[in-house]
Amino acid sequence: MAMTALRREGKRVSTLISSPNLRSSLAPSEEQVSFGVRSISTQIVRNRMKSVKSIQKITKAMKMVAASKLRAIQVRAENSRGLWQPFTALLGDTPSVDVKKNVIVTISSDKGLCGGINSTSVKMSRALHKLNAGPDKEGKYVILGEKAKAQLIRDSKKDIEISITELQKNPLNYTQVSVLADDILKNVEFDALRIVFNKFQSVVSYLPTTATILSPEVVEKEAEAGGKLGDLDSYEIEGGETKSEVLQNLTEFQFSCVLFNAVLENACSEQGARMSAMDSSSRNAGDMLDRLTLSYNRTRQASITTELIEIISGASALTG
Repeated sequence: MAMTALRREGKRVSTLISSPNLRSSLAPSEEQVSFGVRSISTQIVRNRMKSVKSIQKITKAMKMVAASKLRAIQVRAENSRGLWQPFTALLGDTPSVDVKKNVIVTISSDKGLCGGINSTSVKMSRALHKLNAGPDKEGKYVILGEKAKAQLIRDSKKDIEISITELQKNPLNYTQVSVLADDILKNVEFDALRIVFNKFQSVVSYLPTTATILSPEVVEKEAEAGGKLGDLDSYEIEGGETKSEVLQNLTEFQFSCVLFNAVLENACSEQGARMSAMDSSSRNAGDMLDRLTLSYNRTRQASITTELIEIISGASALTG
């Protein structure tokens, strides 16, 4: 008897559930579904806000670190400008000289998060390589820095002669750079060395620059041709060294001085660009945090309003 009554009750309940009126009342309406899609969980927004705050703290800290490094390097870079200026007055800077063997020394950073400073150096290096290309000409790269290496190795791997990374890991002095310059001169044959770097102007500004250093043979040819280097013959050479030996020493010393200044100038530009990039990132994080806070408050307010409506509706149903 009990089992029979239970089966009869189950059939009646299943009949009620299968009725269209009750099914439509149990199924969620289109408005409810769309509201559920549009609404965002407050927990998700809270987690997003937490991650944005953490990123903002990191970018602010990186900006402060870049500012402290910039102050330390800027004084050394400004003092090093006096090293290469006498060579420019004596030998000149002839970027338009046409030679067969061109070596492009590209200076970049080892780390990122510093805007487009490295891309600018790489673009200028590629433009110089293309400009000095020809059937009877040879162009090679000497890369200082990981970021330029990562970009140039994609399409110019066969033209990379020397690649040096982690140059800025420790503060450089002139002795270390002169040893580096000597290694480059010993392992690379060139008629013209074209050093590509970013010259520091201010925290928010840097100037892509190219410095050209000619080999002693090309300097002699230009001097004999009476071009910009024709005034070299007006100087008297003291001691037992010949003119070619003096030019060889001048070229080596000029390259080490210009390279030292270029590395410091590029390091200053890197820190300045990183300061600007991290400042922009911090401001963008702040704007995103404001938008997320507004979204969180709206979502929370909507959920509270919904709960109040349900409570009031339930109370009205009980009293009615």
